[in-house]
Amino acid sequence: MSETEKQGVPAIEIENLTKDFRIGIRGVKLRAVDGASFSVRRGEVFGLLGPNGSGKSTTLKIVLGLLRPTSGSCRIFGEESTKVSARSRVGFLPEAPYFYGYLSGRELVEFYARLCGVPAEKVAARTDDALALAGMSEAAHRRVRTYSKGMLQRIGVAQAVVHDPDLIVLDEPTAGIDPIGSAEIGDAVREMKARGKTVVLCSHLLGQVEALCDRVAIMDRGKLVVTGTLDEVLTQRGKQLAVVGAGTPLDARLVAELRERYGLNIESVSHPRISLERYFLDNLKKR
Repeated sequence: MSETEKQGVPAIEIENLTKDFRIGIRGVKLRAVDGASFSVRRGEVFGLLGPNGSGKSTTLKIVLGLLRPTSGSCRIFGEESTKVSARSRVGFLPEAPYFYGYLSGRELVEFYARLCGVPAEKVAARTDDALALAGMSEAAHRRVRTYSKGMLQRIGVAQAVVHDPDLIVLDEPTAGIDPIGSAEIGDAVREMKARGKTVVLCSHLLGQVEALCDRVAIMDRGKLVVTGTLDEVLTQRGKQLAVVGAGTPLDARLVAELRERYGLNIESVSHPRISLERYFLDNLKKR
């Protein structure tokens, strides 16, 4: 495959993905993911959203090669997600990471650098860069067991990027942390994108998703509800919004009538948008 062709391959490509689990002594089938299809483009921040039990965690585990699909396919940069060569290009921060508390932050990140195959001569430099990106350089000498919840999440971001992966998967990276810590992780995500990385963000903080993500996919009860850019998902096509110039009174009549009869300085006409949280609550099934 030529370099041009490689650039056209999505970071993640999921087609007709289905995952069944057998539960109980009778082996009753539970369908966790039901025929989902979507792709994640290179270099974008992609939000994978859904209520608890929607299938997003199972989907992420298939992307990470931790589970095999019952049917369908999942490819990372054109390779099956179960291949080691595909997984080596991925960094992952789980929702509730557990780190050995007696290591310092630097020792922890260095350990993951070696675990992920970073050459010995590059470990120090890659560790410095990962700590800086996560905003943990000043606290790197402290033992992990002294870290706050937010610091644990940020050192988790550092371990996820220390081997310079092309795709970073962040599962609830800001769960349970304060607004300042959440903003710092948001800054790290923006820096990853600026470096050309692809980021998959799974979060219940919908305001942060709106601020960070280029596109989103929303799942509910194993099915894909919607996927697209935030404008595509949130714009209310059945309504129009007129933006008038400063000092111009707003009238509810038709735009054409306003222009003709009153000579209003209407600068633009567009479709209003709802918030991602409002879309989430209005369109997903009551549980």
